[in-house]
Amino acid sequence: MSILIKPIITEKATRENELLGRYGFIVDSTANKLQIKKAVEDTYNVQVNGVRTMNYPYERSVKYTKKGVVVGKTGGYKKAVIQLAEGNTIDFYNKL
Repeated sequence: MSILIKPIITEKATRENELLGRYGFIVDSTANKLQIKKAVEDTYNVQVNGVRTMNYPYERSVKYTKKGVVVGKTGGYKKAVIQLAEGNTIDFYNKL
């Protein structure tokens, strides 16, 4: 199973890419910082200075409808923000 699931490409993430050299990824929820660092370095051939991780929990919602109570759940995930060394970049759009 791959540790890196997909990159985060939003306006905020793109601004951090350009200004600070930080890149966001959705990663496997069981991966630790050392595994994430090694996966990014092997995949993109860059040098990683730091890794920050955040766990987003599942969110439950309850709706009261005509047919009764409907219970839903949104998926939780783990996000990693990667700080690259000076002069390194990752081009997400090259492989489209």
